[in-house]
Amino acid sequence: MTSWPKLLMISALFFLLQVSIPWVTASNANVVTGVFIETEEVLHSAYAAVLDAERAGANVSVLLDRLNLAGEYLSEAYFWYRSGDSETANRFAGLCRDAVGNVRNEAVELMDAAKAAGDAEFVETVFESIVGVIVIVVSCYVVWLIFKRRYRRQVLGLKPEVGSSES
Repeated sequence: MTSWPKLLMISALFFLLQVSIPWVTASNANVVTGVFIETEEVLHSAYAAVLDAERAGANVSVLLDRLNLAGEYLSEAYFWYRSGDSETANRFAGLCRDAVGNVRNEAVELMDAAKAAGDAEFVETVFESIVGVIVIVVSCYVVWLIFKRRYRRQVLGLKPEVGSSES
C-alpha cells in the first residue's frame, strides 16, 4: 500500500510539471522559413552591393554569374520546400549562401577600385586640359609674333609712289 500513494504522488508531480512548464517547440517549417529569410537577405545585400559597384563603373560580370547561380540554388530550395522535402531545401539554401560567399565584399572592393580609377582619370583629364590650353595660348602668341614681324617688314619695306594726278 505504501507504493500506491508514492506512485500517485509521483504521477501528480509529473502531471503538474508538464502542465506548468511551457514547452518550447519549433516546427520544421519555422526553421526553414527562417533559413529562407536569412538567405534572401544575404542574396539581396549582395545584389545591392553589385549594383552599386556597377554604377561606379566596375566590371561585375563575374559577380553577376555567381549571383545568378545563387538565385538558381534559392529557386531550387523553394521548389524542394514546396515539395515537402525540407532537408533538400535546406541544402540548396546553404548552397545559395555559399555561392554568394564574399560577393558583397568583392563588389565593395571593385567599387572602390572603380572610384579610384575614375578619380585618377579625372585628374589626368584636368591636367591634359590645362596643358592643352597652355599649348594653344603659347602657339597663338608665337603665330601672332611671326605675323606681326612679317607685316611690319612688308609695311616698312613699301616705297611710297607719287601718282601722276597729284601735284
